[in-house]
Amino acid sequence: MTEPAFRTMTEEEYLRWDGPREGKWEFVDGFVYAQAGASRPHNQIASNIQRVLLPATADGRCWSYTSDQKVCVYRDGCSRYYLPDLVVVCDSNLAGDVETTPCLIVEILSASTRAVDESFKASDYRRLDSLQGYLLVDSEARSVEFHRRVGTGTEWQLEVVDTSVDLPCLSVSLSVDDIYRHVGL
Repeated sequence: MTEPAFRTMTEEEYLRWDGPREGKWEFVDGFVYAQAGASRPHNQIASNIQRVLLPATADGRCWSYTSDQKVCVYRDGCSRYYLPDLVVVCDSNLAGDVETTPCLIVEILSASTRAVDESFKASDYRRLDSLQGYLLVDSEARSVEFHRRVGTGTEWQLEVVDTSVDLPCLSVSLSVDDIYRHVGL
């Protein structure tokens, strides 16, 4: 997230608001945050991951979305709307243009997003009952972490991914080599 817009708005205003066309916007605690543009390595990593996810969604039971799919989370009775880099949804509960039941979320880390993705967003995403995994991929060094829900409860297990990770929902394995193919890291 970057700095917030100077004026606050309601959740309803945000959902009706298009915002300037040159940006993407998240909504947190009444503030709208512009999302920083992605670097070339960031985009390459997102494409590489999507290449692995798409064949696993070919039967239409699940969908894999890139960074324009809003995901709604709740904290302290308030809605927050994020735009994860990739979202996998099975048994969708789409409310308008907003997804509320993702089973896998991927965030690609950069200097400007790392702190928020690893803390606030991670905490918020783990509140989603449907979420089975949260993948954090570094765009500046070869480093991958996977947060996996243990059972059906609120316990999460951190996996540092050295070679590959078995992703939930799609029953597909994602290798570190596939993630960083042709990225130069």
